[in-house]
Amino acid sequence: MYAFAGAITLKPSRPLSLVERFGAWRVFKGGCAARKGAAMVLKTSDSYVPWSKEQTVVVVDKHRGERGALMPILHELQETFGYIDPEAVDLLAAELNLSKADVHGVVTFYKDFRSERPGESMIRLCRGEACQSMGAERLASHACEHLGISFGGTTSDGAVTLEQVFCLGNCALSPAVMVQGRLKGRVDEARFDEIVDELKAGRR
Repeated sequence: MYAFAGAITLKPSRPLSLVERFGAWRVFKGGCAARKGAAMVLKTSDSYVPWSKEQTVVVVDKHRGERGALMPILHELQETFGYIDPEAVDLLAAELNLSKADVHGVVTFYKDFRSERPGESMIRLCRGEACQSMGAERLASHACEHLGISFGGTTSDGAVTLEQVFCLGNCALSPAVMVQGRLKGRVDEARFDEIVDELKAGRR
């Protein structure tokens, strides 16, 4: 199951708990994304702030009165910090009167939630149908092999995080990738390697 608004991908792989089912309904109400997820997905790594308990409580208080508040809280935490810090699981369980298992289950169930801070640069590779028809699957395999990670992973030097999305709105220039919030089109394997080299050169 995919939500194309904001290029958020949710991939259920096991039966949902009550908490997860209600959270999924909030996100997919009416068959499409019910909240604006683009801010989370399109932010660049350098726009996130360091995790803090105090800021997490601010986010919790903002959504506390909402029915099924866990999902919007988790989305905003990731939009703010770039990931869900493990310490946040205990805090959310206590603040929302949920079990730690419930909170941990939601965080690990949806592949879009990260448990580690992303790398210094973010590359998002489109695997939508238009891009697939122009070689995106070949590019995806090459990207993972070249970086030595799977989608959602970060290189060992902390330089690059690789994510998959299912539409960047750049279908006419497939295959498309987004690098630190900037769209790039007609990216083949050689161009991908150049992009990675440019990102790493910028760290020096």
